[in-house]
Amino acid sequence: MTIVPSRTAVPPTAPADKGVGPLLRGWREQRRVSQLELALRAGSSARHISFIETGRSRPSEEMVLRLAEHLDVPVRERNALLLAAGYAPHYPETPLDDPSMDALREGMERLIQGYEPYPALVVDATYNVLAANRGIAMLLDGIPEKLLVPPLNAMRLTLHPEGLAPRIRNLRVWRDHLLAQMDRQIALRRSEPLRALYEEVAAFPVPDPDPAGDDEPFAPVAYFALPMQIEHEGRVLSFISSISTFNTPMDVTVAELAIETFLPADPATVKYLRSLVS
Repeated sequence: MTIVPSRTAVPPTAPADKGVGPLLRGWREQRRVSQLELALRAGSSARHISFIETGRSRPSEEMVLRLAEHLDVPVRERNALLLAAGYAPHYPETPLDDPSMDALREGMERLIQGYEPYPALVVDATYNVLAANRGIAMLLDGIPEKLLVPPLNAMRLTLHPEGLAPRIRNLRVWRDHLLAQMDRQIALRRSEPLRALYEEVAAFPVPDPDPAGDDEPFAPVAYFALPMQIEHEGRVLSFISSISTFNTPMDVTVAELAIETFLPADPATVKYLRSLVS
């Protein structure tokens, strides 16, 4: 359950063919915010925003950060905006195995360990698994070794035809949920690595529907959210997924961490998991 080292921090680079103006305009248009609305939010004027976007005015470092905040630009991309404007990056990207991250690592490990016997894991911005508890290990039992070679990727493990996919009883709806989740994050982050992962896992073949129950209604249990129904040792376990992130992160690494926990969705799943530790 030890958290694996994160990748080495890569200094951000601004696109060679774009200044800060076109980049800010791209984020503004993506967020569907007018120049006037952005100006009102940032305490500026529509004229000044227009001048920044067309390159007629160079924004101050403070203005770049203020506009990025009001456009909900991810922390990594805020650094890119600053570079494009001629300033140094504002947010560090500290490797997760750096001594300064000891408290964070230990806290996350205690959190996911305390969640046992229910599954929980920590992933980065491209769903690479940085830590997982024994509940996750239980679900991965029997997965081919070639898919378990680090770095593990949660989306790849879930949707690969030799991974968890054949065991997920409601694969089609769960797959649609995961792809929609990734699509929303791509729109938010404009991440090429995440887009590449999306295209990879979306291309995985989907097994034909199982006449015995794949994608059938979830009766008689009244589920309160879409469950993942997965077979394990002859049983069908049902889980609801919840994802937690850090508030107001001041480091790129921390901004891109997510803790995913799987809550039992029915009494039978609760009873079985508790029996494993009794």
